[in-house]
Amino acid sequence: MLYINVSSNSNSNLNFSTFEEYELPAPPNGADAEINNDIVLKFDDEEEAIIYAEQLENLSNGLNDKQSPQYIAISDIIMAIRNDEFVQSYTR
Repeated sequence: MLYINVSSNSNSNLNFSTFEEYELPAPPNGADAEINNDIVLKFDDEEEAIIYAEQLENLSNGLNDKQSPQYIAISDIIMAIRNDEFVQSYTR
């Protein structure tokens, strides 16, 4: 199981409530809220995380307003996945 943390101190200040409010798709194994308001995304493995990030990229490309809170939140999630040390090792 791979857990990726998305900090609530990111550009979007994304937390679990706004994640649900923006109706962002959850990863296949779901997401949990941390005590500090961070979001923990759960995946079976690195490949599943990469596929999820690609799906979010497709979703963000369909948004007209690139300055919207939803677009910024999606970008923060994608960056958290891409910056994860296990995902980076997997893609090398």
